[in-house]
Amino acid sequence: MKFKKLVALEPLNLIPSAEKSLHSFAENVIIYNDRPANVEEIVARIGDADAVLVSYTTTLGRESLEQCSLLKYIGMCCSLYSPESANVDIPFANSRGITVTGIRDYGDEGVVEYVVSELIRCLHGFGNNKDGTSRKPWREIPREITGLKVGIIGLGKSGGMIADALQFFGAEISYFSRTRKAEQEKKGFKFLPLNVLLEQNEVLVTCLNKNTVLLHEAEFKHLGIRKILFNTGLSPAWEEEPFVKWLLKDNLVYCDTVGALGSEKLVDHPNVVCMEVSSGRTQQAFIRLSEKVLANITHHLKKQLAT
Repeated sequence: MKFKKLVALEPLNLIPSAEKSLHSFAENVIIYNDRPANVEEIVARIGDADAVLVSYTTTLGRESLEQCSLLKYIGMCCSLYSPESANVDIPFANSRGITVTGIRDYGDEGVVEYVVSELIRCLHGFGNNKDGTSRKPWREIPREITGLKVGIIGLGKSGGMIADALQFFGAEISYFSRTRKAEQEKKGFKFLPLNVLLEQNEVLVTCLNKNTVLLHEAEFKHLGIRKILFNTGLSPAWEEEPFVKWLLKDNLVYCDTVGALGSEKLVDHPNVVCMEVSSGRTQQAFIRLSEKVLANITHHLKKQLAT
């Protein structure tokens, strides 16, 4: 079984062999190499397609979907953690009989390496500051990760991997999550209420779904000063106003992308270290992404054939 028409709505970051494989899934395949500018262009590109592939940079909302009556499958070539955080209106799509698939856990390894790398550079004072001067160690004397108290907010796949890596280097790990993680606690990771976690740890790492905000004014008061905060999510884990006030104190924030930081105007802040590059976009991540996207399409077509 094949789709009649499959449209790759924008650049998908698939490896060349995977992009070539798309032609085996449909009678007609159209691949766009730029992003649609608006809803009208999205609808025009989809046209009479029964399948569409989309990355994280384009939103497929109700306004677009209700104009694409032949659409039966949407393959998200990006992370899908929950309908609420998705760039596709999944409830509305499902109500129209459209199947939506997404993927997870394809860029986590690069994120783990980013956190470990930047933390080591910070503690030891490796590298230079933004003005070209030599960076000083975080606490005057170079330190190891050994014995460092690290709190993980959101102990899912990536949060668990970061916790494992830092524990390997000798960090003392505690965490906060919506649910207790019994298997993780067997490793020695200690569950703490959020405010206690913020108070007791020198380093905090937020690993939350997109658009999940847990840090407000009260939480930043508990966080206090002389802290290092990493955000590995796709969007800020904090409310901006109290975050900016907290930044004025003796604290440091690390984000790989501007999206994770929340505002371009904060990129040059002296207490912000933002690479403006996604740490999860690696050669290996693109391979994992491609394999999972093709697997989702294959599974969907086999399911349709069986019915």
